[in-house]
Amino acid sequence: MRVNRAIVILAVALFIGWGMGATDSQVKIGMIDVEMAMFSTDAGRSVRDQLQRKARAAEAQMQPKVEHFQQLQAELQEMQHVLSKEAMQKRQFDLVDLKGQLENEVTGFQQQIKVEEARLVAPLYEKLNDAVNEIGRKQGFSLILQRGPPIIYSREALDITELVIETVNKQTSKRTPEPADG
Repeated sequence: MRVNRAIVILAVALFIGWGMGATDSQVKIGMIDVEMAMFSTDAGRSVRDQLQRKARAAEAQMQPKVEHFQQLQAELQEMQHVLSKEAMQKRQFDLVDLKGQLENEVTGFQQQIKVEEARLVAPLYEKLNDAVNEIGRKQGFSLILQRGPPIIYSREALDITELVIETVNKQTSKRTPEPADG
């Protein structure tokens, strides 16, 4: 998969370079670290903060249940020599059932946070894409690539990440602020 992506990127770069060679235009290539740009913008920091608050709330909601489970587990350890075999098995089954319930609840919270992340990140990614397109057009870039695999090396001078962050922040500040918890 990565090899195919590398081949496609190389082919696009060669095609653009070849196509630009037919004109007098200079090829101008830019690089962007999308992950860094996304969460370095004001809107991205807001999204990250919202997701962290939701994760902390879920953790706080789970903590008493986890402590209760641990308490029951400790009690079972203490009473293992006193309880009958049947009573011990019943408590062990109850603990396994409770552990399964806790794991299901944690998985549910994780899924909720992933859904919320996708909901919050989608418009942010769209803003980044718009900013990259605007910068590419206005500054005459022939090609803007995403930093990361399969790109192994690129000069820092090609990096437009900070420019994209500034552009998104300017565009976002022109609009009305969105509610903090959407």
